[in-house]
Amino acid sequence: MNSQEKLLKDLEMLEETQLFVNVDRDGVKLNDWAQTHRDEINEWLSRRGALVLRGLKIMASRQFGQLLEILFNGSLLPYSHRSTPRTELRGNVYTATEYHSEQLIQQHNEQAYTNVWPMRIGFFCMLPSDVGGETPIADSRIIYEKIPLSIREEFESKGALYVRNYSELDLPWNEVFCTENKVEVEQYCNENNIEFEWLSNNGLRTKQLLPAIAIHPHTKEKLWFNQAHLFHVSALGADIQRELINSKGKENLPRNTYFGDGTEISDEIVAVISKIYELHKIKFEWNKGDVMLLDNMLFSHGREPFRGERKVLVGMAIPNVASDIPVSSAAHIQSAQTEKETESLLV
Repeated sequence: MNSQEKLLKDLEMLEETQLFVNVDRDGVKLNDWAQTHRDEINEWLSRRGALVLRGLKIMASRQFGQLLEILFNGSLLPYSHRSTPRTELRGNVYTATEYHSEQLIQQHNEQAYTNVWPMRIGFFCMLPSDVGGETPIADSRIIYEKIPLSIREEFESKGALYVRNYSELDLPWNEVFCTENKVEVEQYCNENNIEFEWLSNNGLRTKQLLPAIAIHPHTKEKLWFNQAHLFHVSALGADIQRELINSKGKENLPRNTYFGDGTEISDEIVAVISKIYELHKIKFEWNKGDVMLLDNMLFSHGREPFRGERKVLVGMAIPNVASDIPVSSAAHIQSAQTEKETESLLV
């Protein structure tokens, strides 16, 4: 039996998902081990979507970054067009989202709110928290199947429209786009079909229409792939939602989502989606040194609240570009752009 067969044989189950593999490098250098198992691991991720490696004995962020670059067979991606605060360490390795420890981070596929996202994402637990702090995952295929048909069809036909206002209430635009140059921001927006509007007090509003359903490039399965529930204002909680709408107005909320034709997504629909994620997420306790690898389209991830110090790092690779915008939504956007161009001619 060769070492590759043993790697697959050692997989352990969690909630009917083969997930864990206990690694014994037996004196083999980390990078050599990664080279040996790269093809096998990527084939697994492209079909099954998730894998947790235990026993690799990684000690530093640099080792983690090198491991991911070998396993993912390419350079790690910078975290651009950001949505959450993170700290870059080195080599495009980042801390996981730096939200307060008491805050639950709901399930999401990384950067599904953009038209370019990583196909691969890896997590490294340098220090597990005393209580909580798990990084639960969910199968995007199952989520798609469980979403009620009426909701699924509306999202599938219309897509999702992401509206963001960058100000002191959320990440400023210079942090999101990693530049202080407005021309560079405008160029990025134009290249990625993002509608933008500069506001007073150095503010910026963007709108981007994207599909809510994706087809996996390898398995050809339909996936629930969007962050409509996460960007929707109801995700802030009823009190904060009410306060922000009363003080800022809906058009100035830090972030919100609509159907692609501009109609509102109800709080009730968002609650249904969030509940389905909650029912089908897979949760495990981190061990120090664990490395979790995900196909970012097949599996979403999140973060449980925690107590005590916690340090989890993340790296992403292999960019993938959104394919199709729903026809009805594309027509709406084209109509809006035409109206805007007409208005500019009349000024």
